[in-house]
Amino acid sequence: MFRTLLILQIAAIVLVALIFGLWPQLDVDAARAFVGSDGLFIGATRAGIFVRYVFYVAPLALAIVLLLLWLIAKRRTLRWPVPSNKAIAFIIICLALGPGLLTNVILKEHSHRPRPFHVAEVNKGGIWPFRPWYKFDGQCQSNCSFVSGEASTSMWTLAPALVAPPQIRAVAIAGSIVLTVATSVWRMALGGHFLSDVLLGALLTSLLITLVYGAMFRRSPPAA
Repeated sequence: MFRTLLILQIAAIVLVALIFGLWPQLDVDAARAFVGSDGLFIGATRAGIFVRYVFYVAPLALAIVLLLLWLIAKRRTLRWPVPSNKAIAFIIICLALGPGLLTNVILKEHSHRPRPFHVAEVNKGGIWPFRPWYKFDGQCQSNCSFVSGEASTSMWTLAPALVAPPQIRAVAIAGSIVLTVATSVWRMALGGHFLSDVLLGALLTSLLITLVYGAMFRRSPPAA
């Protein structure tokens, strides 16, 4: 099962990378779908920015709550389940390596890909030319479009879902996927990311989570 999942994730990453590499216009077309008749992105409103903030905060709030529960459980007995030492280590490692190192330190700071609202081919306010995901020669200098940090962070919630209590694990995994999809679509509606940014951000993070899970739990999986 683990090997099959790993193969499927790698295949999905390669397929998405090839599709958007061979037909980069798909990114432009998908971004344009979120531009209104006024030439502005449909999510770029006060309400839209607030929704984005909710999606942005949700994974960070989850991380803080889980860490606090774990710390409190060290001092007193709690009536509800709390992450084990191994589970909290897994959660923190996935957060540090996925959204932290891979997404924000390596890719976003070196891809130089302009965001859709910066791109002239996408909206009337754009001033920079569109760059495919694989060309790290754009005009963005920092915190660039590739890959999506928020798609990556939302997908990170899969890590705590995988070590959640057995009775809620399936629901937690489904919730993680729903949050990732909603966050990704909304980032596109705000003009913050291309479709390849959110897809590869989420897929790369999920692959990393699977690798860490296999290294830590393959021989001794969480209680089921």
